[in-house]
Amino acid sequence: MASSREYPERPVVGIGGVVIDQGRTLLIRRGSEPLLGEWSIPGGTLELGESLQEGVVRELLEETGIEVRVLDLIEVFDRVFPEDGATGAEAKRKPRFHFVIADYLCERLGGEPRAGSDVTDVAFAREEEFARFHLSETATRVLRKAFAMDRARRAAK
Repeated sequence: MASSREYPERPVVGIGGVVIDQGRTLLIRRGSEPLLGEWSIPGGTLELGESLQEGVVRELLEETGIEVRVLDLIEVFDRVFPEDGATGAEAKRKPRFHFVIADYLCERLGGEPRAGSDVTDVAFAREEEFARFHLSETATRVLRKAFAMDRARRAAK
């Protein structure tokens, strides 16, 4: 049976949080589709009545056990996953998944990293270690922006 995220009637709002702690970022291995088994930025879908920032805080706690404070918006982008084998107009007419995602830079407040909810593993990675995790092009771009924002924040202090 398809989840409410699969074959949606309209795009689903996704949120993610990039935590940079001691020069490393927290990554999760996804335990469900889309991107099942792949490393990514922690996050999930926004719940009804929840602000974007509240959703980020909740999702990071559920998925990683980390308590965070949301600092700044990194990027908003869309991810459309066509049905396997679908191409052209068919893929656009009824995609398997369609998310509009807002990723935020977050500050770690507490908690110990652990895999929770629909996550199978967590890991910390330095910027030069991204290739080892086979991250998507989009996740890599967002993480590089987050590291640049973190460096700028630290330089301004």
